[in-house]
Amino acid sequence: MTKIQSWEVSDFFWERVELLIPEPERDTNKKYKRKVGGGRKPMPPRQIFEAILYVLRTGCQWKALPKERFGSPSAIHTHFMRWMRAGFFVSLWRSGLAEYDEMEGIAWNWQSIDGAMVKAPLAQEAVGRNPTDRGKKRNQAPSIGRRPWCPVIARRDRSKST
Repeated sequence: MTKIQSWEVSDFFWERVELLIPEPERDTNKKYKRKVGGGRKPMPPRQIFEAILYVLRTGCQWKALPKERFGSPSAIHTHFMRWMRAGFFVSLWRSGLAEYDEMEGIAWNWQSIDGAMVKAPLAQEAVGRNPTDRGKKRNQAPSIGRRPWCPVIARRDRSKST
């Protein structure tokens, strides 16, 4: 058995995923210039799915997808957005969750989530002001013995000569 990369899809997994992939819809009310089947041949769905897994696994940007392996990154992203709107990824997650529940069993009656999404309450006193805000001019006291600076005229129209 050959080792596959983490973004490559095995035949066993693809048999399950292929059933969930939405069919491309063609608007029947729209008048198309080309006949059905004209133009470039569509990308294989397995190649699109592998490219999406590549982005998810490596964390690269869509435009950084290897064109030699997956084809046009913008086309892959278009398919990703279309599949997302069609609910493909939610159905994939649900079917995977149901299969795992059949194999191992999920303790649905007891679940736990942990996390903290708030600022630390004492961080402001301990850390002090933000270093990027130290050079800002707001809230500075005026120089002693001088009036605050302000321009004499509100603005100058540069299109007219002086």
